[in-house]
Order: sequence, then C-alpha cells, then structure tokens
Amino acid sequence: MQISGDAPKPPELRLNLRPKKTCGDCTLCCKVMAIETLAKPAACWCPHCKTGRGCLIYQTRPAECRNFSCLWLLDDRLDERWKPSRSKLVLTTSADGIEIRCDPGFPGAWRSEPFRSQIHAWAVSGETHDVTVLVIVGTTMILVAPDREFDLGAVRPDQRIMREIDGTKVVGATLADADDLDGETS
Repeated sequence: MQISGDAPKPPELRLNLRPKKTCGDCTLCCKVMAIETLAKPAACWCPHCKTGRGCLIYQTRPAECRNFSCLWLLDDRLDERWKPSRSKLVLTTSADGIEIRCDPGFPGAWRSEPFRSQIHAWAVSGETHDVTVLVIVGTTMILVAPDREFDLGAVRPDQRIMREIDGTKVVGATLADADDLDGETS
C-alpha cells in the first residue's frame, strides 16, 4: 500500500511488501472484487473461478487479475487468521486508505475478533495520518472512524465519499456524484 503524503506513516500503517504467502485454496477475491474487463460485478463469483481451486483461465486472465494481490499475501504481519478464505475478508488499498471487502455471505465478519480490534486500530492511526478505513460489503460501504461508523449505504461507482473533518477528526461522511466535485478530493 502506498499512502500518499510527505509525512512518515506510523508502523501500523506501513506495509511489509514481501510476498511470502500463496493463495493456495483461497479464491475469495474472485467473489468480492469487481473485474471490469470481464464485466463481473463485486459480490458475485467470477464465472471463471472454480471455488477452492482457482482460476480456470489463469494463463489468459485479465491484467487486473494478474496484477492483483490482497494485503494478506503482501504483509507478513497479517497472520493465518486474516487469510481471506478463513476470515471472509479481502484487504485491499486505495489511493487514500485501507479497504476491507467482506464476503457478502458473511457481512458481519469484520466485526468479530481479532478483526474488529485491528480495524479500529487502523482507524485510530489513520485519523491522524489522513488514511481512511472503509468496509465494503457488495456495494454497501461503511467508513470506520475511531469513535463511530458512517454507514453510507449502497455507493455507486460514479459517487465519491466526502469526509467532513474537524482538525484531524472525521465528524461526518456523505456521498457526492463524481461529476459534481470539479477536481475536489476527500
């Protein structure tokens, strides 16, 4: 994960990008991630995925699949409990934060331990370093702040999350159409 900005990030928000793990029987990213090239929406299985086995078109899979690695594969601090097939969570990054993508069959998986405590710790650290923590279940998104959650409901691809900040504290979150932002970012 690359977190933008010049300020050094605390250790809990820096990643150790050394792929030491393999997917093995895990295929959850093939369900929770949208694959634009294949017109596959998020929250449904890719038609080319054999659950527990892998990609049936592995040699010719799209570049967006080829280039994807979840954070469990990349960060050695995420132990076996965080393996997506076990946790029901696929951790990814965005330009401004950490995204926790839940298997829609287990929408509350992120609220169980040890996940809930770690997600909260990321939110606490992220608040002072302008890093957002977002939980995604299908199209439903929840912005996690240290002292509350902002349930944004279903978020369309053409919408952006706008955070209301008081100092470093997130005090509100709303949605805006991307076309209406005129170059603004949250």
